[in-house]
Amino acid sequence: MGDWGKIDRRGWSGRVEAMAALDWTPIYKKYKGQWVALKEDEQTVIASGKTATEAWDKAQGKGYTQPILTRMPDTLVIHI
Repeated sequence: MGDWGKIDRRGWSGRVEAMAALDWTPIYKKYKGQWVALKEDEQTVIASGKTATEAWDKAQGKGYTQPILTRMPDTLVIHI
């Protein structure tokens, strides 16, 4: 097995934080089918556009150098 079984934990604090689920329903309803640029909180829309480049450029123009880009789907698919 060699070194594959060893885990290097240097630099790991041992602290695990729970991630809260994000509800993008309001963003989806307003921006479905569009690209959106979000603030770090992943909830606040900075800009939107038909393409990622358009949303990115609009966010950059507002002074946001590293927005989060994502595309809202055209339709929602429910997975059970």
